[in-house]
Amino acid sequence: MLDIKWIRNNQEEVQTVADRKGIAISISQLVEVDDARRRLQQDIDELRQERNQTIQEINLSIYSSEEKDVEQKKLHMKEINQRIASLETEQRAVQAEYADLMQVVPNIVSPDTPIGKSDQDNVEVRRVGEPPGFGFEIKDHVKLGELHQMINIPRGVKTAGSRNYYLTGAGAALHRAVQQLALDLLMARGFTLLEVPLMVRKEALFNTGFFPLGEEQTYRIDGGDKYLVGTSEVPLISFYDNEIVDVSKPIRLAAASTCFRSEVGSAGKDVHGLYRVHQFSKVEQVIICEDSIEASERMLQEITQNAEDLLQQLELPYRVMAVCTGDMSQKTYKQFDIETWMPSRQAYGETHSSSNLLDFQARRSNIRYRDAQGKLRFCHTLNNTAVASPRILIPLLETHQEEDGSIRIPEALRKYMNGMKKLQL
Repeated sequence: MLDIKWIRNNQEEVQTVADRKGIAISISQLVEVDDARRRLQQDIDELRQERNQTIQEINLSIYSSEEKDVEQKKLHMKEINQRIASLETEQRAVQAEYADLMQVVPNIVSPDTPIGKSDQDNVEVRRVGEPPGFGFEIKDHVKLGELHQMINIPRGVKTAGSRNYYLTGAGAALHRAVQQLALDLLMARGFTLLEVPLMVRKEALFNTGFFPLGEEQTYRIDGGDKYLVGTSEVPLISFYDNEIVDVSKPIRLAAASTCFRSEVGSAGKDVHGLYRVHQFSKVEQVIICEDSIEASERMLQEITQNAEDLLQQLELPYRVMAVCTGDMSQKTYKQFDIETWMPSRQAYGETHSSSNLLDFQARRSNIRYRDAQGKLRFCHTLNNTAVASPRILIPLLETHQEEDGSIRIPEALRKYMNGMKKLQL
């Protein structure tokens, strides 16, 4: 979240960002509620001081045997307590309204973030590799998966409902291989690998900025205050909740985890095959660093480059997109999406995302560090999808297919596939 003092001094900027992100909130209303909250607290503090003074006067009156004064002062103190109780009831209601509004306030956006309404307004930053040309009629990933007995969607639907699947044989092996390639790349670059909880408390989702606005996308476990995570970013950041950390060197964390998303509101959109499913696996990068826009910008470039390097090892053409305001989440300050060429779609499809959140997430999670002067400051946090599968299997299978239906395995993956160079029919 943002600091309320900063919000009060920059109301127009925050309202503009909220409007551009499509978040329904009135910043002027928030400030009015904060004013009421402050007034109530001031009135309560003054009454408490008056009560303390009255208690002292009662004690003095008792000591001097002035019983008449004692009874009057006790009546007065009773009136004070009643007024305090009434104000505290009002304060609780105002505080709840204030907290609800603060949970919806968006993060600011970087000066170089494009202004737009949807992903159609995202701006291409660079393009790497050329889409392949085929001298034959290509097959999509579903047909290739069926030919090689790697993907079984009908049985996934039979077992678990729509947007579910089985990966079998080489499909499951490739699914594991791309994740291990990503993990090896990250660990070689100083990332610490964690195995993380997939069920988290509601508090963790609020603290990391996924609630309240993303609650409909999250599966809740009945009978308790637990939710299935849609990304290991949640438990990775929560690892340091309410702690003071050492960021003399940026903290680099990684996890490979199963992820779950309800995909509410995406009916009829990208539903073919493995593009948009309810359960998937993701290797996530998270960085926690000092409170410096320059430092976190360097970290953003670093984690984006990690994802690009992985795609280059997979020999897949891609492009990097600067995400516009209307396609950006509440918590994000600056974001790049990476879109990989998918031959069957004759288009680039999103496969990775990198985000710089500044101190928005750390404020909610209360993750701080001491600067050179010993002052406590909130950290900056960043995250990136190093690879997500099975979506990455779409370009991987389609791009490397050959006319006879076989599929070439990129050299970087072969050591994870027992040296196999090609999937043959």
